[in-house]
Amino acid sequence: MDKLIITGGTPLNGEIRISGSKNSGLPILAATLLANGPMYLNNLPHLNDITTMLSLLRCMGVGITIDEHMGVEIDSGSINDFAAPYDLVKTMRASILVLGPLLTRFGKADVSFPGGCAIGSRPVDIHLRGLEAMGATIEVDGGYIRARAPNGLKGAHFFMDIVTVGGTENLLMAAVLAKGKTVLENAAREPEIVDLANCLVRMGAQIEGIGTDSLTIYGVERLQGCTYSVMPDRIETGTYLTAAAATRGRVRLRDTASGILDAVLLKLEEAGAHISTGTDWIELDMKGNRPKSVNIRTAPYPAFPTDMQAQFTAMNTVAEGTGAVIETIFENRLIQVHELNRMGANITLEGNTAIIKGVPRLKGAPVMASDLRASASLVIAGMVADGETLIDRIYHIDRGYECIEEKLQILGANIQRIAGK
Repeated sequence: MDKLIITGGTPLNGEIRISGSKNSGLPILAATLLANGPMYLNNLPHLNDITTMLSLLRCMGVGITIDEHMGVEIDSGSINDFAAPYDLVKTMRASILVLGPLLTRFGKADVSFPGGCAIGSRPVDIHLRGLEAMGATIEVDGGYIRARAPNGLKGAHFFMDIVTVGGTENLLMAAVLAKGKTVLENAAREPEIVDLANCLVRMGAQIEGIGTDSLTIYGVERLQGCTYSVMPDRIETGTYLTAAAATRGRVRLRDTASGILDAVLLKLEEAGAHISTGTDWIELDMKGNRPKSVNIRTAPYPAFPTDMQAQFTAMNTVAEGTGAVIETIFENRLIQVHELNRMGANITLEGNTAIIKGVPRLKGAPVMASDLRASASLVIAGMVADGETLIDRIYHIDRGYECIEEKLQILGANIQRIAGK
């Protein structure tokens, strides 16, 4: 099992490119199951989760070709299996996103209950209730969701009692080929959902209310293939900006967009960062200063994202003053606090709140990653720690960050990957 070794103390400085969004690429890959004709996707990140989704599509018989520019051509015309097996689904929660497309286009789907990061309960009951409202019959048998709609799905008016990104994506994809009109109320509004909706529209879907919490979809008979470029990864962008702030550095990030992470940029400015932006770049400069503690509370978009909570927790450990971090989305997402305290952080947990008293520096120590974003927080902590930090179980970080050690090395970090036994 690979590990990362970091020797801290160097401010990040330099320029790197941001990869395509994992959280956008995965649902768009699932959406290729809806297309009559080839789909050409560009700017997909080279990540384990993306590879897993491509493997899942391949095992269904979908044709996949990768060109010399790392563009991916996907043709679902050769599909011959409508099951998502446990061996693939267990490693990645986004596998559930094939449920809606398979069911609406082919009338059947057998999908194992999903896995992924152990950050708390993320039930799929809203996905299933929404599909049932559209006329599907669903049974849960032996750990599999067995869904059937032999006569196709029908439009429905469905209110999601909890804002759910995956549920919104699954039901949106199911609705585009359903007969009649579907209205999804209390829909999630994340930029990745907007990206998925824009891709579906490019394929011929009729969707109103994109970017709002009420989506109206008029089902069409078929969707066509198209060429589409996945949006930049706003969480990767936020992670490198926060790492630069924590290390008192200066970075310029290319091929990204400032409008997709306003809440994060505002908090970084509150922490003392000087931020400038252009059409496809963001620059952060701490002017050599220690960051100031900030209070954050996670909530659905456009509020502060839960996927950036761990990184800000790490920054607060070495910031001036005391900051409170309140996690409202996932009950186990403050799990990284115990590892940060092992490195000399002063963090007290009170339920879903972490009270963080900043210290001048952390101390290097062996630590263990527990989930994707917690891994990123440990990398940031390692870069602001005296001595050497060894991070174990970094397969978590490889699920969401493309070439993280290479990008950090470009920015001047002393970080290397060592092969595990």
